[in-house]
Amino acid sequence: MSAVETPVKTTSIISDFKEITKIRLSVSVVFSAIAGYLLGAVVVDFNTLILLAFGGYFMVGASNAYNQIIEKDLDALMDRTKNRPVPAGRMSVQTAFIIATIFTIAGIATLYVINPRTAMYGAISIFLYTCVYTPLKTKTPLAVFVGAIPGAIPFMLGWVAARNDFGIEPGTLFALQFFWQFPHFWAIGWFLFDDYKKGGFFMLPTGKRDKGTAVQTIMYTVWTILISIVPVFGVTGDLKLSIVAGIIVFLLGLFMLYYAFELFKKRTAKAAKQLMLSSVTYITLLQIVYVIDKFVR
Repeated sequence: MSAVETPVKTTSIISDFKEITKIRLSVSVVFSAIAGYLLGAVVVDFNTLILLAFGGYFMVGASNAYNQIIEKDLDALMDRTKNRPVPAGRMSVQTAFIIATIFTIAGIATLYVINPRTAMYGAISIFLYTCVYTPLKTKTPLAVFVGAIPGAIPFMLGWVAARNDFGIEPGTLFALQFFWQFPHFWAIGWFLFDDYKKGGFFMLPTGKRDKGTAVQTIMYTVWTILISIVPVFGVTGDLKLSIVAGIIVFLLGLFMLYYAFELFKKRTAKAAKQLMLSSVTYITLLQIVYVIDKFVR
């Protein structure tokens, strides 16, 4: 009997560990950080790339573990989150806290090996996500603005890891991912509106699935598109973009903007989900285009 149960238990432990650290989200964050590094690197150092990947994963894992400890009672109320390890009772708060603490120390230490400035931004990200964004989610829709700050740090973090400097280039990368997060998270907040309501979360700017929220979603999508093509004009220092790449990035932006207008017209959960998926496609392809353009230019 025990021989049968042990593999099942081991699988459950691994699954819970992946859930508490949100491994899929962590992978997307690491992807952004690596893209930022490749854009900033004069010479690509693979040791730095590996440190950045692990440091990024630890950073996101720590933030998510703390988040799930703080919100365990609210997570238990929502269908989307009630089966997470802590609210479901498969993992104790103490165990989750140990994981979060180890990941915090490991993340900051790993990023510090790259350079102290990278570690500082990593620490700021964990602090803002855990101590400011998470408590604000049940208080005000402005939580999304606060949450967009740590969410925008990874793309910028990669450049800082490469250059050990903060200037117009990482600032532009930060602004791009900062504004992108509003249509992305408002789309999620729209199609999960009823579930979020059970937990008392206020994610949409007007608090409702209405025209006001849809209009703001369009506005922030437009801002994202405009920022994405700024490097074409040679005003962002060493962060440059060719005209061809700029056109591709602009067309990718129009692809996302189309779904933002679809949300405005239809105001359905399906339209919101399509916008969310298009936003993920947009930011992923944009980062790939930016990196390829640098190396083929």
